[in-house]
Amino acid sequence: MATTVARPNSAPTVASAVALHVGETSTGDGTTADRRALTGPADLVATFTDTGSNTVTFDIQGSADNTNWWNVPYALIATPSTWVIAAVTYNTNGGGTVHYLLQGGQPWRYLRMHITANTATTVDASAYFFAP
Repeated sequence: MATTVARPNSAPTVASAVALHVGETSTGDGTTADRRALTGPADLVATFTDTGSNTVTFDIQGSADNTNWWNVPYALIATPSTWVIAAVTYNTNGGGTVHYLLQGGQPWRYLRMHITANTATTVDASAYFFAP
């Protein structure tokens, strides 16, 4: 799995994206995103692909120093005011795409998706960062 830090390609006042996992089929950390000065909300978009009813478990983690990590608050589109910090368990049932909305104004600069369990599912995930 990659350990590089990817930076958004655009100016810090507009939305920009960083690929965290591309075609991932195992566990661990993908690419770490550095949101730099962007402190607004973010959207982690994860697409899961499989041929059956498999499960993926992961944490959405932030860090201020790229060394110490913690789970960051996220919400789903259907319940945008209900913030959760627990690990995500997604039963893919053939696949799908989910948006995990991340709170703005939180004290993390770096973001990663740490996959702790993966039963034969391909994961593609990107983080989109926005200005406040």
